[in-house]
Amino acid sequence: MKALIQSPICPLKSRPHDQSELADEALLGMTVEVLEESGTGWYRIRTPYRYEGWAPVEGLLFGEGQVKWWESLPKQVVLRGVCDVLSAPSVQGWCVETVTRGDLLAPIGKPDENGWQRVALPDGREGYTKTGFLGTWHTAPSSEDEAAFRAAVAETAKTYLGAHYRWGGKTPLGIDCSGLVSMAYLLNGVTIYRDAHIREDFPVHEIPRSAIKTGDLLFFPGHVALYLGDGRYIHSTAKNGSDGVVINSLDPAHPDYREDLDKGMTAAGSIF
Repeated sequence: MKALIQSPICPLKSRPHDQSELADEALLGMTVEVLEESGTGWYRIRTPYRYEGWAPVEGLLFGEGQVKWWESLPKQVVLRGVCDVLSAPSVQGWCVETVTRGDLLAPIGKPDENGWQRVALPDGREGYTKTGFLGTWHTAPSSEDEAAFRAAVAETAKTYLGAHYRWGGKTPLGIDCSGLVSMAYLLNGVTIYRDAHIREDFPVHEIPRSAIKTGDLLFFPGHVALYLGDGRYIHSTAKNGSDGVVINSLDPAHPDYREDLDKGMTAAGSIF
C-alpha cells in the first residue's frame, strides 16, 4: 500500500512511539510504501530512497485515488530554507502551510506578473508562494556534464550552511551528516544511501583518497562529509563550537583544519 507524506517534516522513528530515536525525516509530497501498522497510530514506511522507519499517522495521507492524483501532477521542489504557502497571491494572505527545502508542491498554471505561483499540496489544499522559492524537481541527474553536476552538488550542500545539527534531520531546521550529503545529491536527481557508509546497492563506490574531486564523499567512523575541492569539505557536525553545518579543511596549515577527521578518514567515495 502507498501513502503520501502530508507533513512538511514527518519524523521517522526507529520504534513506533514519540520518545524513540529520530532515524530520518520524510518530506512533504513524497510517495512512500506502507509496510506495517503498529496499532498505536504509527506506520512503518519505506521512502523512495529505500530508508525505513515509523511515521505517525498524522504525517501520512492514505487513499489510492489521492496517491494516483498526486503522482499524476508535475512537481516543483522547495529550495528556500523555509517559506509560506499563502491563501492569496499577496503577503497579506493567511498561511495555509509553512514548508521547507526538499518539500514537493504541484504548480498550477504559470506564475503571475508579481512572481506568485499557485500550488497544490498533497491533501488537495491550494495556495500561493513565490516562484523564486521553487526549483526543478530532478528525477535524473541535474546535468549530464560531470563537472557541472559535481559543482551543483557542492553548491546545494552549501545552502545548508549554518543549520544546526539534528540527529536524523535532513532540513535547514536541523540536519545530520548523512542527511546533508544525501539531500545534496537528492536535490540534484541522484539517490545515495542515507547513512554514513558505503552500500553496494547504491551508486557510491570507494575510490582512493588521492582521487577525490568536488562532490565526492569522505567517510569517517559514524560520519560523512562532502568534498568541496582545494582540501575543503562541508559536513554537519555535533562537535562543540561547530554544532551544525560548517566547512573544514584537510590542510594542516588551514585554520579550519580538523586533525581528528583528517587522520580518522576511513574511505572516500564517488558516484563516478
